Amino acid sequence: MHLARDHGCTVVSIGKLHFRSSLDDNGFSEEILPMHLAFDGVGWPTGLLRDPLPVFQSAHELAELTGCGESEYTEYDRRITEAACDWLRKKSNQSRQKPWILFVSFVSPHYPLTAPEPFYRLYEHSDQLGRPMLGPANGYAQHPVLKEVRGFWNYDDFFTDELRIEARKNYFGLISFLDDNIRQVLNALEAHNSSRDTLILYTSDHGEMLGHLGFWAKSVMYEDSVGVPLIATGGGFKQQRCDAPVSLTNINNTVLEAIGFERTAGKSCLDEPLQSVASSPEVPRFTFSEYHDGGTPVGYFMIREDDFKLVHYAGGHSPQLFNVKEDPWEINDLAHNPAYTQQLNQLQKRLCTLLDPNAVMEDYTRDQMALIEQLGGREGILALSEFNHSPLPNP
Repeated sequence: MHLARDHGCTVVSIGKLHFRSSLDDNGFSEEILPMHLAFDGVGWPTGLLRDPLPVFQSAHELAELTGCGESEYTEYDRRITEAACDWLRKKSNQSRQKPWILFVSFVSPHYPLTAPEPFYRLYEHSDQLGRPMLGPANGYAQHPVLKEVRGFWNYDDFFTDELRIEARKNYFGLISFLDDNIRQVLNALEAHNSSRDTLILYTSDHGEMLGHLGFWAKSVMYEDSVGVPLIATGGGFKQQRCDAPVSLTNINNTVLEAIGFERTAGKSCLDEPLQSVASSPEVPRFTFSEYHDGGTPVGYFMIREDDFKLVHYAGGHSPQLFNVKEDPWEINDLAHNPAYTQQLNQLQKRLCTLLDPNAVMEDYTRDQMALIEQLGGREGILALSEFNHSPLPNP
């Protein structure tokens, strides 16, 4: 955002951002209806505490708030849609000599799993949505680190079988609600500008476990969590499906290339613009993810290349290796299977060309300990108010 804006491009955000504050320079020319971290930028510091992991006091809210209806988030998304359509209307009356970027950031389908009635009704009579949800109770063996993660994010403890199905209905309903809001924004773009000469990117910040393997939300490296939607249209993209692995980090140079600015220097395919990926999908590529936030005793890293995925846990814990093509549910850990030693070593080597996992662990541990001290230590953090989803800012 900073690069595009500093080259004279208008860069506007509407909706959720989750930076510290609008008082900081987040790179936008204007922030409309921004949602930043709670408690004046402090956010959720419980996630800093590790040894031992604290108790997540708000886990019960996910099950309790599941059900057809409205929430402050659905109302917020409607305001975001209205503001985006209004911005596009005003933009159509201005000069098109300079490129512009509009970041429309919705909250749905984030928790609470409360879908407005018209969209919930689309799935009301669908008792089997998606695949069955496996978990520790039916023979699934958990990794030791993930056992602690699930013990912290213990959402599933508060669900019955019936409520799990109800949660899925509302989740799918929220996705349809989101689709309808996106439809309104795209219609406004078509009416007040031209969608044909506009690059449109649709993606998300993370996926959703939705009860699979006993997990809800994100925080793990299974495909349900790390896999996000990505659709690109206009701006030189042709109609095709591209199976090359990419990351949200690829979007930076994608946008810069679309508006005609020189891309930032990249050292790997993680920086490659999506225009280049789409034109040569056969080129070998990998993708990467890492997690050092709350609910886990250690941070961990993921490398995905071809059909194989490595999850490397800091602190000397055993890795995981999955063939996500043959085992899409990620049930069969191949890390200790001698037949897959070559794939394991290759992905571990790939990870170490990107970073030193132990050095990263030392860095985030040092920084997080300093922040814990700044916030009054463990007791000071535990005394702060808990929440299961970020509260909205005042209008």
